[in-house]
Amino acid sequence: VQLQASGGGLVQAGGSLRLSCAASGNIAKINVMGWYRQAPGKQRELVASVTSGGSTNYLDSVKGRFTISRDFAKNTVDLQMNSLKPEDTGVYYCNLGSYYMKGVKDYWGQGTQVTVSS
Repeated sequence: VQLQASGGGLVQAGGSLRLSCAASGNIAKINVMGWYRQAPGKQRELVASVTSGGSTNYLDSVKGRFTISRDFAKNTVDLQMNSLKPEDTGVYYCNLGSYYMKGVKDYWGQGTQVTVSS
């Protein structure tokens, strides 16, 4: 399985950015796609995710500002980020958790930098 992420960049506080990620390969029918982020000196945290059943989950601090969406036919996941804040700065990683018969396996895309200036 391969994940190809795009988007990110530099934006002023209050601005918007959109991240996209495309998955390819042997993806289990039961899976979760999402976005994590890691700020300097901090642990990687889950920002938002969406299951193959369509259930979504968001980090409390991004609720109402970020929206995750998924194209199940194309195996893509997007993260629309609005009203960005400096604390949203970090490297964002696309993730796919694929549930096979023998267990779950995590796949990661390359990180993409998001920088929000104050």
